[in-house]
Amino acid sequence: MASDLQRRKVAVVFGAMDANGDGYLDETDFRALTARWVSLRGGDEELLSGVMMGWWATLSAASGRDQVTIDDVLGIVDALPKTPEAVTDTADAMFAAVDEDRDDYISPGEYRTMIAAWLGHDGVTDFAALDSDGDGRLSREEFAQLWLEFWAGDDAEAPGTHVFGPV
Repeated sequence: MASDLQRRKVAVVFGAMDANGDGYLDETDFRALTARWVSLRGGDEELLSGVMMGWWATLSAASGRDQVTIDDVLGIVDALPKTPEAVTDTADAMFAAVDEDRDDYISPGEYRTMIAAWLGHDGVTDFAALDSDGDGRLSREEFAQLWLEFWAGDDAEAPGTHVFGPV
């Protein structure tokens, strides 16, 4: 069963992704998220669409429904600690989508674009707190750890808990 912290983390993302505010995620919400990201960044629409719509397909299949509730998402989140490779695989896909200049790092600007795309507004994030080695950018490994801490973690003090801002 999801903890209060996990529920709060997922609620931040779920609420932002629910484009029409109907309390469900469906294919149109993921298409809206893709369009938002493409409008903010431009670039490889095929890559961004593949990542987002791939997640929708996975979420829909895991829930067995065409409309997914926050409780459905939390049920999936509950299982993630047992399959961390599933989370790091999605982190790798997200990293590729965020790394616009293909230098194999995520800059603060690229990160802000990701946050604006996911949340629909400029979120409040502390990039320096996420940057574990303090080099001013996120490596693929740092990003994967943060993604794992957010989606599969239950530690309020873990930097990844704040990937999308305060919870």
